[in-house]
Amino acid sequence: MVTVAIRLPDKYLTPEDLVELFELPSVQTVYQWRRKHIGPRGFRVGRHVRYDPEDVRAWVKSRMEGTAA
Repeated sequence: MVTVAIRLPDKYLTPEDLVELFELPSVQTVYQWRRKHIGPRGFRVGRHVRYDPEDVRAWVKSRMEGTAA
């Protein structure tokens, strides 16, 4: 079993942070994940979306477990 540690900041993440972290093509990818309910759990602060680093870490872990052979 391979364990991958994800180093995330101790602050809430923005969609732009996720783009940088996962090297995504654009922030629209993050918004599509949100609309389709397939990305990490996010929450609204006013009109802004933020992501708890622990939720992002859990989402990555669940994705890795889902692809394990």
